[in-house]
Amino acid sequence: MEPNDSDDLTDTDPPCKRRARRELVEPATRALLQLQGRGELTTAHAQLAAYTLRQNVRTVYRNLARARRGEPLYRQRERFEVTDDLRVLLAYYRGNIKRVHEELEQNAKAAGRKPVSLSTLHRAIRRDLTPGDLAGLRVGLPASRNHDPHLRRPPTARNEEWEGDHKQAPVWVWANGRLLKPWVTWFCDCHTGMIMGWAVTPHFPHRGSVLAALRACILSTGPHGPAGGRPTRIRIDRGKDFLSNAVQDALGAFAVQVDVLPPYSPRLKGSIENLNLAATSRFFSTLPRYTGAQNLDTRRRAGEKDPPLTFEGFTDLFATWVTTRNTEHKMADYGGLTPLECWNSDPTPLREVPAQDLHAFLLESDRSTRVIHSHGIRFKSRDYIGGWMTGRAGTRVRVRFQPHQMDEIEVFDADNRRHLGTAHLADQASTEQIDEVYRARSQRARDLRRDLRKAEALRRRRFKAVTTAGPARTTEVMTRKEATREMRGLRATRPADDLPPDYMPRRVTPPSGWAVPSTPTTAPAKEQT
Repeated sequence: MEPNDSDDLTDTDPPCKRRARRELVEPATRALLQLQGRGELTTAHAQLAAYTLRQNVRTVYRNLARARRGEPLYRQRERFEVTDDLRVLLAYYRGNIKRVHEELEQNAKAAGRKPVSLSTLHRAIRRDLTPGDLAGLRVGLPASRNHDPHLRRPPTARNEEWEGDHKQAPVWVWANGRLLKPWVTWFCDCHTGMIMGWAVTPHFPHRGSVLAALRACILSTGPHGPAGGRPTRIRIDRGKDFLSNAVQDALGAFAVQVDVLPPYSPRLKGSIENLNLAATSRFFSTLPRYTGAQNLDTRRRAGEKDPPLTFEGFTDLFATWVTTRNTEHKMADYGGLTPLECWNSDPTPLREVPAQDLHAFLLESDRSTRVIHSHGIRFKSRDYIGGWMTGRAGTRVRVRFQPHQMDEIEVFDADNRRHLGTAHLADQASTEQIDEVYRARSQRARDLRRDLRKAEALRRRRFKAVTTAGPARTTEVMTRKEATREMRGLRATRPADDLPPDYMPRRVTPPSGWAVPSTPTTAPAKEQT
């Protein structure tokens, strides 16, 4: 069908096609203007453009005339726009658009202008502000980053990049006679998604947790395999335990590049953060005493009375889940392969580390020389003994140890750095004795907290509630006799002065004619005999 002046197919097209064709008006007009400038424009060109844009031929020629005169093809309507002052006002009211509209109404009435409507304000904010800007004005900069796209790192090889982090399990676990939430320290391979190694502690993690997890990552034999080897680089955050000297020495000795990320930037280590989320949603949420369970009311959660897991049971279930995720979890981005299949399909050779090097570098050094004496090795006010010390009294040695695990140490020759053996703590206290010490410490802490609470109750002052502006007034009413009695009791607790019992202090200023003794500023010198 050839287009004519009466053809208008705009109403029969859906709105999306009409908007798309409107975007082609300006490019089509510029193309026709170039043809007209070269003298090649014909009626067939105008009819073809009109048929493509679903416009009348006369509309095409009018647009061509406007473009030739330098006029815009569409008249811009006056509309309300978001200004910098309006952005500041949105930030001032924490993103409350209704409150901003009330402020604009007050300003417009004071200036004698017609105020903008609430729907117009909403429409302008949706048009001129991105969701990230609006979230930043409401909550802050971290909320605005949630709307930013993040680039994916290019694929590499196995053991090329690792990421490590701590994760507190949101589960109450019974350990050492009380309920606590354990911490998991683990590392994952960014290319294959393999969980390389982990370590669980029933308290806050420390550098010993990091070293234990690194040891499990590097070993590829026994329960730690088949994944293992030395990585090329590791990305970590700015935790003090990750930045400790022991961890830095261990990684530096293996020539591992450590990338310390800036603070508050979890997006830069997305692999381990996704692993933390997966562990919460797929494992921790299925355990009893999960802290994120559904609320039954404002104070109770579902399953909060269930018997908790022991620390041993939690560790066993966590080890089973890690094995299941490495061997059975299919990754859509890798063609449905599991992390273990992706690891085995990578031909990149592993950089193995000998076991003796692990003894040397994944332990913290004492940095001082010790001597084997008749009672073994004296280290941190403790004696350590080992069967291999027979006949070695007087040998100069160096000690390496696992932080916060002082029941055994590794001993090396101070001259040739050769590993001599493992020494165990001599005269180690029994479990009953250790429990008795901890019970005494807990009782002392309870007594101290009780005394502090009582002292705080005496110190606390309550104030009256007011309905009008005025100074704060205390609710405690005390008579003069009560105040005098309490001050007398406080004075009685003061130390007595070195004064005679019949001393009476001067209460009235003496007349000017009286001679009053004065205290000498310096002690008189003794006469020489």
